[in-house]
Amino acid sequence: MTLSERDRAVRAAVEQGLLSPAEPVTALLDVTGIRASTTALTSAFTAVTSAPVLHAFAVKACPLVPVLRLLYESGLGVEVASPGELALARAAGIPPSRTVLDSPAKTHAELRQALALGIAVNADNLQELARIDALVASAPTASPLGLRVNPQVGAGSIGALSTATATSKFGVALRDEGAREAVVQAYLDRPWLTRLHTHTGSQGIPLALMAEGVAAAYALAEEINAKAGRQQIDTLDIGGGLPVNFASDEETPTYADYARLLAATVPGLLDGRYALVTEFGRSLLAKHGTVLARVEYTKTSGGRPIAVTHAGVQIATRTVYAPGSWPLRILAYDAEGRPRTGEPVVQDVAGPACFAGDLLATGRALPPLRPGDVVAVPDTGAYYFAHHYAYNSLPRPAVHGFTPTDDGGTVFVAVRPAQTLDEIVAESGGARSGVLVHEPMRDPVRDPAPDADMEA
Repeated sequence: MTLSERDRAVRAAVEQGLLSPAEPVTALLDVTGIRASTTALTSAFTAVTSAPVLHAFAVKACPLVPVLRLLYESGLGVEVASPGELALARAAGIPPSRTVLDSPAKTHAELRQALALGIAVNADNLQELARIDALVASAPTASPLGLRVNPQVGAGSIGALSTATATSKFGVALRDEGAREAVVQAYLDRPWLTRLHTHTGSQGIPLALMAEGVAAAYALAEEINAKAGRQQIDTLDIGGGLPVNFASDEETPTYADYARLLAATVPGLLDGRYALVTEFGRSLLAKHGTVLARVEYTKTSGGRPIAVTHAGVQIATRTVYAPGSWPLRILAYDAEGRPRTGEPVVQDVAGPACFAGDLLATGRALPPLRPGDVVAVPDTGAYYFAHHYAYNSLPRPAVHGFTPTDDGGTVFVAVRPAQTLDEIVAESGGARSGVLVHEPMRDPVRDPAPDADMEA
């Protein structure tokens, strides 16, 4: 989304009442930009391999059904990691053949459902593989099946998102004593095990480390196929994790950068013998989302100006709790949605939650903000407005997709309505307010009151 497109969208959102005193925070998704990102991804891999590639969007990055449908219509599949994410994918009309199930804690029920549907499954560990053994023996399945391995190539700059460390909870750790041999034998014992999965991490992971992890998985696949005497592994799931530039509007690194690096680092991966699966998430959507919030008050504390807004920890949870790893830009607009001008002033931009650390930005140089102004938070299309943190029972904001019109206007569609107060009460047990004070205490659903006639 270029700066001019964002400016027009902010102005239109204010003019059309999507952001107002009654709706003081909302989120925007650039539909044209999302489509451009999916094209960039598919084109990047088409340029380096003739093999089939399933680009499975990581649903965790934006669990909104209309977004999943848009991505599917643009040629992508989905990667799901819970029953909830699978339900969202199915609601979006995404077929099992375009769905991959990952998770380090799949239950018997989850596995059984996936195998019945024919969804691709990557087992996380050898114990899970034993569960799958029993399920496959009891009922035939069309599901492509694989195993996730941890190449243990190291961490990036954000430890919590580095999944190929020595002690990562994900996959079978290949460098642990005896682990590689056990993985090879697991494949030789299971002719139906035809996929191999790895994922090095996401934000904070350099491209070279991502490619190193993929190279380790490729080398293992070659070893297994050689010992099997045939190409038993026919598909490599190389995960996702392309980092996002949160410092400016520039989209760097690119999918083309990564694809070219893979071609240089692991040429055998792309020679057509292996089908591929990718699982990108954040990099597809981050640049195409913007959160808008009204400035409610401005004040000064200790000589530092503070703008109190309606966007904080309930939206930007990672930024509030780990600002060094997840900094966000702040753009200033006036009450009519026009870019705010004026000599920059160092100021804090705060959220509405009742704790001192609820800050979107600290000591940021911005034009002086005033009550009624609008702050825009770009690069929030992935994780930010889709993963709500219900601190202070703050409601989930509305999400609106938008496209520009030929005459310079903007058309919005509601992706998700704002959460109502009634919905907050309902999900907080509002219909069960007296269950803890009844004598004797009982669950009115599981233990209904005896029939009055029977009591008599």
